[in-house]
Amino acid sequence: MHAMRPRLPTFAAGLALLLLAAPFAGLLLATDWRHFGFAHGDGGAVAVSLGYSLVALLLIVALGTPFAWWLARHRVRGQWLIDALLLLALLTPPLAMGLLLATMYGHYGPAGQLLERAGLVLTNSPPAFVMAQFYAALPYYVIAARAAFEGVPRELEQIALTLGHSPTRCFFQVSLPLARLGLAAAVALAWVRALGEFGVALIVAYYPQGIPVKLWVNLQEIGLDAVYPLLWVFFLTALPLPLVLGLAVRGRLP
Repeated sequence: MHAMRPRLPTFAAGLALLLLAAPFAGLLLATDWRHFGFAHGDGGAVAVSLGYSLVALLLIVALGTPFAWWLARHRVRGQWLIDALLLLALLTPPLAMGLLLATMYGHYGPAGQLLERAGLVLTNSPPAFVMAQFYAALPYYVIAARAAFEGVPRELEQIALTLGHSPTRCFFQVSLPLARLGLAAAVALAWVRALGEFGVALIVAYYPQGIPVKLWVNLQEIGLDAVYPLLWVFFLTALPLPLVLGLAVRGRLP
């Protein structure tokens, strides 16, 4: 006897899928495929977004992974302050975050003045672009990675330590492998969040222009017909990494 599928969840799933697909179906219909072409500077925007997003992602993973593990495994006095800071970074509107970064790291900001004396300019420069993506995506990565580490049984880590593993070796050989599914999701989330960042970049890194800002420029200066081709490129460049990560951690790659 076949198990019956619950009708309500199936209907809700189908409706959610339909709603998710609707905007992209609209894009497919609205694109003028006969005159499909790119505006001046679109290629450079793609290169800027891909290159600097990878740099930002590496920084996010390098700093965010141990931070997320520490949050998952330690409880300190004032823990709520750390959690509140993460939530603030997550909840702050991108445009407001850009203004806050400009206040701190801009030409007249306290950190910005010190860094500029050392030759590092964090407004309208490649480092500023990476900074915008870093601040936009880091809280998403840390929260998702923290959840992944919290799903790892502490008993397994304790067993590894009693067998003579150092804490560092335990982290790399026990904690990371067991948290790989959640960490892969965190990396994918950070990647799409960094690549698609607009509000923060608009304030602190209008130049060099990445894909999101160039989409806005194309809309303002040319119109929708100049937006759609670049948007297709954005999808084609953003999707492969999350898809490959998902397949790799599940062992489904050929």
